[in-house]
Amino acid sequence: MNGRDPRPALARLRRTRWMLTALFTAITAICLIVFGVFAATIDGRSRHRAIDDRVDRVATGLARDVFWDDNGGLLLEVLRDDDLAQGVVSVAVLTRDGSGQWHEAFGHRRPGLPTDAGLTTLAADAAREQDQLVRTVPGGGGHPVRVAAVPVWNSESSVGAVVFAAVDPAPSERDHDGLVLALELGGAALIALAAAAGHLLSGLSMRSAVRLLDDQERFLADAAHELRTPLATLRLHTDAGLREPARAAAALTDVRRLADRMGRLVTGLLARARTQTGVVRPETMRLRLDQLVEGVVAECGPDIGLSTEPTVVQADPDLLTLAVRNLVDNALVHGGGRVEVTVAAGRVCVRDHGQGVDARLGDPFTHGTTGSATGHGIGLSIVRWVAQLHHGSATIESAADGGTVAVLTLPESAAPQPDISTGSE
Repeated sequence: MNGRDPRPALARLRRTRWMLTALFTAITAICLIVFGVFAATIDGRSRHRAIDDRVDRVATGLARDVFWDDNGGLLLEVLRDDDLAQGVVSVAVLTRDGSGQWHEAFGHRRPGLPTDAGLTTLAADAAREQDQLVRTVPGGGGHPVRVAAVPVWNSESSVGAVVFAAVDPAPSERDHDGLVLALELGGAALIALAAAAGHLLSGLSMRSAVRLLDDQERFLADAAHELRTPLATLRLHTDAGLREPARAAAALTDVRRLADRMGRLVTGLLARARTQTGVVRPETMRLRLDQLVEGVVAECGPDIGLSTEPTVVQADPDLLTLAVRNLVDNALVHGGGRVEVTVAAGRVCVRDHGQGVDARLGDPFTHGTTGSATGHGIGLSIVRWVAQLHHGSATIESAADGGTVAVLTLPESAAPQPDISTGSE
């Protein structure tokens, strides 16, 4: 039974991360593009409307300053004195003679107006339609200008003059183009920032999944290795009992011991898996740690030295029993036969007299058991997990005079109470 190769799963997680990043970036880009197009359209229309309102206001205002004398002659004195006729807007007045020809009667900032032919055409159109016109036509300098033409009726109730006001839209268009460029550059920068933020956020959101996957793969590898050893030993004892009937009773005893050990191991694996995946939650209670350890030692055999002091902790009795049993079993299997257990102040200290911890194997709780270079120590890994689950700690180190000292420490809950449940009936 081997652990699976985690690389395909990690590759799938990486692909998912990139897909989430691309999705987040695409949504951000679409939103920014829609916003940019909307903002650019609104700005363009607003600028266009502002120019039209400007030329319309000037042309309409000056049209009110055009008068006729009793002989039908054009009077422009009031218009010339009007501030609108002397501003930055180009202004012209065309009048029509008796033959229907148009002649320029007034001009201000003439280069900003259309050509003579252009003004004549606009004047004829305004007189024909008898309404105000606003158009974009070629200017005298060759660039387009926005022109408003307002007809003025004479005493004969016909259009006798047309007032023009023109503005060069190029500066407004350059400002609009600058806004569009700023929107494009800002949008590109925001999209790049969104891509980086999306990649970072997807990585943060998947970090727990990657960690869980790593833990799962390590857990499966440890479980496979740990279960393989007792299964192989179980097969050896069974074969020995079959070959030598005289050793059948001893073989059955060893088989039962190994079966019990495997049962506890499987129980621990299931408890850890169900708790880590959230299927079940630890049910903690105040319990007497010294009494719980006494129950575990009594089940393990009479050859274990025990010294206890009353101490109360807040813990799940089943998980804590499992952790203490794993510590004691590890000491019995690898500790040279003599084991001493001490309980005091929320601490369970298990002392054996075996070979000690092999520093070359690394952390015994994850990479090796005491006195053994073959096991992965899933039992000790469960001990550390139970300790961390209860905000405690688990340590193991070689003793100065030989052997190993393993310590499980939990926060004390309160002073010992005689009527508190022990969880180890």
